[in-house]
Amino acid sequence: MDKLSAMQAFARVVSSGSYAEAARRLGLTRSAVSKAVSELEQGLGARLLDRTTRRVTPTEAGLAYYERCIAILAQVEETEAQISRLHDEPKGVLRVNAPMSFGMMYLSTAIAAFMQKYTDLKVELTLTDRFIDPLEEGVDVTIRIGELEDSSLIARRISSTALMLVASPVYVTAHGEPKTPKDLAQHRALIYGHSTSTQRWKLSDGGDAVAVPVNGCLASNNGDVLRDAAVAGIGIARLPLFLVCDQIRAGSLQAVLPTYAPGDLDIHALYAPNRYLAAKTRVFIDFLVDRFGKIPPWQITETQT
Repeated sequence: MDKLSAMQAFARVVSSGSYAEAARRLGLTRSAVSKAVSELEQGLGARLLDRTTRRVTPTEAGLAYYERCIAILAQVEETEAQISRLHDEPKGVLRVNAPMSFGMMYLSTAIAAFMQKYTDLKVELTLTDRFIDPLEEGVDVTIRIGELEDSSLIARRISSTALMLVASPVYVTAHGEPKTPKDLAQHRALIYGHSTSTQRWKLSDGGDAVAVPVNGCLASNNGDVLRDAAVAGIGIARLPLFLVCDQIRAGSLQAVLPTYAPGDLDIHALYAPNRYLAAKTRVFIDFLVDRFGKIPPWQITETQT
């Protein structure tokens, strides 16, 4: 029996005045309780209990040790209760990581609303398009958009966003509107990535997907740059709907080849596997699912495209 359990057994013997009663309350055998007390006495080099046929009473040393045991056991119980409350009540610091554009456009206001609801929480938000390891960087929740890499992290789907081909009316007037996916090869493409070299965009009209070559005139690893270039009439961009919905509603961008869908991107919350998921993490992810999972703010009607 470990030291803490032995102290608990000893305290039960003193409070009940009986080995048998202490054993019954602890769910142990009488011999196990007796052995635990004997090990404490051997370790301390002092007799802790006077035993009679009718009752067990503490010695002077035993009484002093009992008082210390009670204080220590109470502290342990309070510590365990505090840790348990951290998992039951959303408190402490919540560290969140998210992609730059999504974080600025949607997560910033979501976190403000979340903190109004959970006033005891502090939030530390970092925005980066670089994929991070939340375990290494001490992040509670990281938001990822698109296909996930294999990892030991737990992923919960928050929402999804359609990919769209978009261009400005100015560009369409000047260069014409592609009628089929093959026509894209004759247009200026705004590429998400680091190179303007020829790439292939996957499109589908509900049947088999086709990969069509596109010629980049601008490449960037930031969607805001590509969106702004599309609004300026520089070319055609393939971007998530959450990034261009406001421009489509305002008419500064329009859907290109709307019957050919580039597909959808899932939005996930990733967190470390943990049997005892902290309340702050759980309620934050629940909040995001409720906010974005039903009718996301980037959803638009067909008439708006």
